[in-house]
Amino acid sequence: MSGLAHYFESDGLATALIALIRPHAERMKPPRALAVPFELGRPFGAPNEPEFQERVLRAVLALLTRPGPGPVLEDFPDTAPESEIDMEGWACPINLAPPVVDLDETARLTAAWRDEIGRLQPWYDRSVEASGRTMFGVSGEAPEEIAAFLASFLADPATERRRADLAAGDYVKLLVDDLRNFYIQAVNAQPGKASDRQINDWIWSQTIYAKAITALNDLCDASDDPTLKRLGNMMMIPLAQRHWVRRAAE
Repeated sequence: MSGLAHYFESDGLATALIALIRPHAERMKPPRALAVPFELGRPFGAPNEPEFQERVLRAVLALLTRPGPGPVLEDFPDTAPESEIDMEGWACPINLAPPVVDLDETARLTAAWRDEIGRLQPWYDRSVEASGRTMFGVSGEAPEEIAAFLASFLADPATERRRADLAAGDYVKLLVDDLRNFYIQAVNAQPGKASDRQINDWIWSQTIYAKAITALNDLCDASDDPTLKRLGNMMMIPLAQRHWVRRAAE
């Protein structure tokens, strides 16, 4: 969208957009953008909240009064209200082992992470069977292979990659996103109706995946590799779930 905004502006059409991922707007520098702290797929916040959605719409349209060429990047000040779906009681019934504490022990982390994936695998299989499709598999790696590589990468960023055609940061991001899709699809097979927020809160508060990716974020942030460095700005952690990371660090 930021690229399209530049294109339209070059033809004399004023633009203003909503940015769900602020770092993207910071890099692309669209002429006018409103950064919002909402779930991906919900640019106006929560469903069935017309008054709140109107506030967001008015805020982004107000940017059109700003003179060009910009860039203008403002933050919407409020989080979205909880929708009725988000407030429904839901608890993931998958019984996961307590997350490992010492992430420096590669063998232990790998074994525990693979065990977690093994507990999710039957639910993932059930989801694929019921829907006839999968969100997982873009990387071409099996879930346990991804966990093993990322655990090794945490101990040694020089760990050999299977995709030499990709930069280190691009490869790590590919694996992290692919494995998250595995978790999401597995949880979607659970009884009851869970919102995206509930599923992501569960992932980021109760899984080994979350602890490992949080440690990976810190490793990337300290890296001299620019492709890893940009991941260190919490690019692997959804905006709405970053409070779990902060809570764990306290």
